[in-house]
Amino acid sequence: MARERKFSIEELFTSTKELLLIHGYEGFTFSLLADRLNVSRGTLYKYYENKEELITDFMIAELKHFLTDLQKIEHCKGFEAQFDFLMNLIFDMPEVQQLIKIAVQIPVNISDKVKKNKEHLDKLHLDMYTHLQSFLYLGKVEKKLKAHIPDGLILGFIFQTIAIPNHFGIPHSEWVASIKEMISHGMFTNN
Repeated sequence: MARERKFSIEELFTSTKELLLIHGYEGFTFSLLADRLNVSRGTLYKYYENKEELITDFMIAELKHFLTDLQKIEHCKGFEAQFDFLMNLIFDMPEVQQLIKIAVQIPVNISDKVKKNKEHLDKLHLDMYTHLQSFLYLGKVEKKLKAHIPDGLILGFIFQTIAIPNHFGIPHSEWVASIKEMISHGMFTNN
């Protein structure tokens, strides 16, 4: 039996993230987490009634961290610098896409806390899109973005690029540069 020990929220969330990325929502259990943290399952239940409460708390913390980093986009001068910043930010956190898919799987009716956390996640997600409105506006003012393409489609397209699998093992920097080029200039030659 694992010994009782203290762990930080950072250790808890780091282990939660690692296990979610390995096992997914269905495979994630308090038993796995307790083993990873070297504590008893009972210790975890002192903090959380179920895995859904823990996972949604973790995801709120992750999204808040992402939003804090995203706010630095305002320090970049011009749309192209902001575009580069955004692309680098999302490619520095490639697991975000996988975590979003996991968040969708979590049932809301588990508890009031899970329901509130899911509502909070939805609000943070909207805050992210709202925060990027100035980025989109700048792109349209500088005539870098086509005014007729809906904002949600532009942002969705950008954020979905991290889900494109790199089956051929192209070096990361070349992969990111190629995706940036395709988003900003398309894949057709000008001939």
